[in-house]
Amino acid sequence: MTWARSALALLAAAFLTSPAGAEQGVEPAAGELLIASAAIQDPRFHHAVILLLRHDEKGAFGLVINHPLTERPIAGLLAESGGQADPDAPDSTIEGTIRVFLGGPVEPSYGFVIHSGEYRRPETLTLDIGVAMTATKDILRDIGRHQGPEKYLFALGYAGWGAGQLEGEIARHDWFTTPAEPDLVFDEQRGQLWERALARRTREL
Repeated sequence: MTWARSALALLAAAFLTSPAGAEQGVEPAAGELLIASAAIQDPRFHHAVILLLRHDEKGAFGLVINHPLTERPIAGLLAESGGQADPDAPDSTIEGTIRVFLGGPVEPSYGFVIHSGEYRRPETLTLDIGVAMTATKDILRDIGRHQGPEKYLFALGYAGWGAGQLEGEIARHDWFTTPAEPDLVFDEQRGQLWERALARRTREL
């Protein structure tokens, strides 16, 4: 497992560090949820709910938040990513497990943590809805030491669109949208999230 700071750095620079003003007038905006239509043709997004993290004239970037994969020990994930000095001797200060989600079909070896906004690092992307995203292994280490955010969701991979691609899918009615309220983003009942988000949709695009 790797993190956005390494080979994904160019994508992170393009999507996650551009000025907020670049998003003005672009819909849907970062901080909204994309809800897959039941008729969407791509099976990778069947009943998917995606937190949109960036959308501007260059394209869009988001994470699926309702496709769970497994649950893994945090120390093991850190060992795989080079997050501890000796992979064969896990750090005894790292405790617990974390649920792992498939964040999207692109680069499924890259890790991202969506989390509540009270936790921040210099590289954290903060949305206006009280939700943030950090893509470095430091947050995983903090979670394992009980020093991380109150709420979090760990995802591998992401969903990405080139310039105009998401707009084209929206024009085909592949997606609905709704504001990404924290209770939806961190809903414990992942199996019902698609239905709950669909019921709150603000508009059909």
